[in-house]
Amino acid sequence: MTETNIPLGDEPVYSKKVLEMLTVANEYCLFLEKAEAYSMEELLNFLQKISPLIYLKGSLLPDIEVEDEDATEHYVSEEQWETLFNVLYFKFGGKDEFYYIDQHEKSHTDPVKGSLAECFTDIYQDMKDFLLLYQKPLKSFKENAVRDCKVLFETRFGYRLLIAQAAIHCLKFPGEQNDFIY
Repeated sequence: MTETNIPLGDEPVYSKKVLEMLTVANEYCLFLEKAEAYSMEELLNFLQKISPLIYLKGSLLPDIEVEDEDATEHYVSEEQWETLFNVLYFKFGGKDEFYYIDQHEKSHTDPVKGSLAECFTDIYQDMKDFLLLYQKPLKSFKENAVRDCKVLFETRFGYRLLIAQAAIHCLKFPGEQNDFIY
């Protein structure tokens, strides 16, 4: 069967797993683009619920063979990143900072300072770039979008989702059992 005769459902780039990731990424980006309108409580409630979905959908992305390595672009500018970061940083206020043990470091015993605003802005950048690249009309752009998203899940935003989720949990449910993280 040639590529032009393959039904869209059989193409990994158009699979249900990819479409579900697109849906969750779109919800995430749309919400954060309106973050100024929400209270910190509303923001935390949303992030608490969508973060595990992004993680799950990111972990299920298929391996994609890319035909054209050059069919890739990045869309979120440094100015857009900084604007969203500042909105989130202001919303989180004194609760933005958290500490975690970085499993990627040689010394797993020294806590590292993290920022909720930075984590969620970085994740936004990866999700928005994925969404916008996937919307390009050529299949080669879609292939790169899915492949890049999968790689970024494995190397960047998957771990950030986990550490930020732990910090949100501690904010929403403070108590002695959470003292080791926060």
